[in-house]
Amino acid sequence: MPKTDSPAVSLGRIARDWTTLGVTGFGGPPTHIALLRKLCVEKNQWIVREEFEDAIATTNLLPGPASTQLAIYCAWRLRGIPGAVVGALGFILPGLILIIALSALFFSSAPPHWVLGIAAGAGAGVPAIALYAAAQLAPTSWHRAKAQTGTKWRWITYVVVGVATSIAFPQFVVLAMLACGLVEISTSGGAHAALPLAIGKVVALGSSGSIAWVALKVGALSYGGGFVIIPLMQHDVVSTYHWMSNAQFLNAVALGQITPGPVVQTVSAVGYAARGLTGALLAAAVAFTPSFFFVVGGGRHFQAIRVNAKVTAFLRGAGPCVIGAILGSAVTLASELGHWWQVPVAILVAAWVFSKRSTVIALLAAGGVGALVALTHTAI
Repeated sequence: MPKTDSPAVSLGRIARDWTTLGVTGFGGPPTHIALLRKLCVEKNQWIVREEFEDAIATTNLLPGPASTQLAIYCAWRLRGIPGAVVGALGFILPGLILIIALSALFFSSAPPHWVLGIAAGAGAGVPAIALYAAAQLAPTSWHRAKAQTGTKWRWITYVVVGVATSIAFPQFVVLAMLACGLVEISTSGGAHAALPLAIGKVVALGSSGSIAWVALKVGALSYGGGFVIIPLMQHDVVSTYHWMSNAQFLNAVALGQITPGPVVQTVSAVGYAARGLTGALLAAAVAFTPSFFFVVGGGRHFQAIRVNAKVTAFLRGAGPCVIGAILGSAVTLASELGHWWQVPVAILVAAWVFSKRSTVIALLAAGGVGALVALTHTAI
């Protein structure tokens, strides 16, 4: 149970406020954190500032979508497990409904020409957004490395491993992340962490099992921000199971960016491409369930997790590998741009987001350019 001094907040109030977050939370984790801070700390004073900041730090140490875990934690803090369930549904469902509706439009057998143009335009901006995501993660990870003597060269090595694996051997990205984390634990003088993770290539699964495996990697084995989903999913989605082309995968990532709520909703678009509505719902359930159990099972131990030497050592290794994997995925995605006009669009999106402006606006504008191209040309 949450702490005994939790304020009495009704489940109806949690449903209302967390659904509002799910509807208005465009812009990814920075927006989600700001909205939760305003709601829980500043406006209603349900959670003290220090505890909220500790929760941010801890959820960033856990695998899976950090801002989703923070939203679930805040609801759990107010009303225990029922609050966590209601808060999770309120935060996740609005974006899930929207991305399924958009997937039905974008991935239909014969989408309108202007829809293809929007997809091509928004997709052109995705490599730039991925590059920006890696740049945003790098300073904190580098600072963590500098705080430990002798880790700076290892940090660079881990980044290089992530880049190389993402480009040349994308099916092994998860193994590379885990290996870098375990190497850092070993090098730092700790025993090997007993990570209860089942890693391997699953080849005898049906489509439902394959969707579940891809979603599980996103929800339980991803470290370091929403864009790590790209290197985790792209090879499986495009090359192994052939659910999407590379161009369609770009579109799916763009949909995850322009819809409210968790960026990890991208996995629902992938599930829709694989098995329609059933696949989308299965992918969402598998991807978000680990976050719920991480919070409900570990919420009372967040402070201990945050200061645990093995956890922080693992992240010093896995974190830079994640950054490298995202950089590698940006290169791979950029190589898939098939129209000349997508290149200047990608450059403009990069200039926009690196000036710290909204990624949602950038992708919507890029989609608008693609629609104009589609309306004035016969081929997209």
